[in-house]
Amino acid sequence: MDKSKCLFCDIVQGKLPSTNIYSDDQCIAFNDINPVANVHVLVIPREHVTYLTETTKQHEKLLGHLMRVGARVANQMGTAEDGYRVTVNQGANAGQIVDHLHLHVLGGEQLNSLGTTLENP
Repeated sequence: MDKSKCLFCDIVQGKLPSTNIYSDDQCIAFNDINPVANVHVLVIPREHVTYLTETTKQHEKLLGHLMRVGARVANQMGTAEDGYRVTVNQGANAGQIVDHLHLHVLGGEQLNSLGTTLENP
């Protein structure tokens, strides 16, 4: 994918607005514009990585950092105590819409069970 056409790269570069929740030198976190839960924050690396499956050993620290930021965001948003979910949608069948690796931090309410499909809710 051409990084110049990546929505999340545009957000990282400040070309598009976002409601920032967290930011550091490796990643940013912001509210999803189409939330599926009361709390729905995206955690994205500043580096353009399209898919989890294309990461290498050099990405291990970044991947761990993204998970730690997900936990920090859940705490910051008040969902850590009652429970929250951190997910990665890998590819079209899993619901990945933007081709830039990102974590979804979901919470603030009772979430549906994992593994449901469009045909079997």
